[in-house]
Amino acid sequence: MRSITKTLLAVTALCGSLAATTAGAQTLRVAHVDPDDWTGSKKGAAAQIFKNIVESESDMTVELFPAGALGNEDELVAQVQDNLTQVALVSGAMSKVCPAASVLDIPYTFSSATVAWDVLDGPFGDELAQHCLEQTGLRTLAYGETGFRNFTNNTREIKSPADMEGLKFRVQPIPLYVEMVKGLGGEPTPIAWTELPNALSTGVVDGQENPVGVIYNNGLHKLQKYMTLDGHVYAADFIVISDEFYDMLEPAQQEVISKAARVAGTMGRAIQQWNTAEGVGKAQAEGMQVYAPTSDEIAAFAEKAQPAVVEYLRGELGDDAEWIDRLQSAVADATQ
Repeated sequence: MRSITKTLLAVTALCGSLAATTAGAQTLRVAHVDPDDWTGSKKGAAAQIFKNIVESESDMTVELFPAGALGNEDELVAQVQDNLTQVALVSGAMSKVCPAASVLDIPYTFSSATVAWDVLDGPFGDELAQHCLEQTGLRTLAYGETGFRNFTNNTREIKSPADMEGLKFRVQPIPLYVEMVKGLGGEPTPIAWTELPNALSTGVVDGQENPVGVIYNNGLHKLQKYMTLDGHVYAADFIVISDEFYDMLEPAQQEVISKAARVAGTMGRAIQQWNTAEGVGKAQAEGMQVYAPTSDEIAAFAEKAQPAVVEYLRGELGDDAEWIDRLQSAVADATQ
C-alpha cells in the first residue's frame, strides 16, 4: 500500500510538473512537512508568505502542499531534484544530499540566532548554497530557521555535562547527534520521532532534545520535568528550488521568486523566535522547570561536545571537511 501511495504521488507530481512546463513555467508546487497553521508553524508561515508575494507580484501561481502531503523531507528533496515539485522547505534532509551542510549541526557553534543569521546571510551562506547547487541541482533561495535544540529530562536539572552522566537521551538516528551526546557523558538512544512520546512515558529514555516550539507544541513538556536552554544545535531551514525549473523562468520571475524566498526565510525565523519565547513561558507556567545556563556553563558543554563531533565530521566529509574551518572562521567574524 505504501509503494502504491508513493507511485500515485509521483504520478500526480509529474502531471503537475508537465502542466507547469506547458503553461510556460507559471505554476510552482511548494511542499514541506510542517503544519499549515502559520501562527505556530515556521515552514507553514514561510510557505504562505512565499505564495502571497509570488502571486501578487507576478503571473505565476503557487500550490502549497504542507504537512507531508507529498512525503517526508527526503522524498521532497528527491522530488525537487527531479523537478516534480519545484520548491521545498527542508532542514535535516539537506545534509544527506549535500554533506557539507552538516557542519551547521556542530554543537555550540552559534552563540545566538543573530550570529547564525549573519553567517547564513553572508558570504559563508552564499558559498555553501553554491556548493550544494553544484552537488545536487538544488538552488538554495534562502535560509529559514528550525531553531535551537535543547535538552529535557525527567531525572534532574542539567547545569553541566556531569549532570548528563548516566541519563539516556533520545536522539535522531543521525551519527552526529549520537557523538554529541556521548561527548557530553549521556547515553544516546536513536528513536524515531513517532515513538518518542511512548519512550518518554515508559522510561525507555530519560530525556530528549528538540527546539522549544517542538517540545511545547507536541506536549513533550507534559512528559518531562526539566528543560535546559543550552541551545546545543542551531537547525537551519533550506528553501530550495529545482535549478532546472529556475533556469526556465524569465529574469523578472526569478527576481520575484528570490525576493519571496528571502522574505519567507525571515518570516520563518520570526515565527520560530516567537514560538520559542512563548513556549518557554507556557512550559514554566504548566510546571516545567527551565534552566538557562551561563556563558561559562555553555563553554563547558562545548568543550565536551565539539571535539567528538568535529572529529567524526572530518572523517566523514573528506575533502569537504574544509567547510568546518570555513564555518568556524565565519562565526568568528560574526561575533567580533
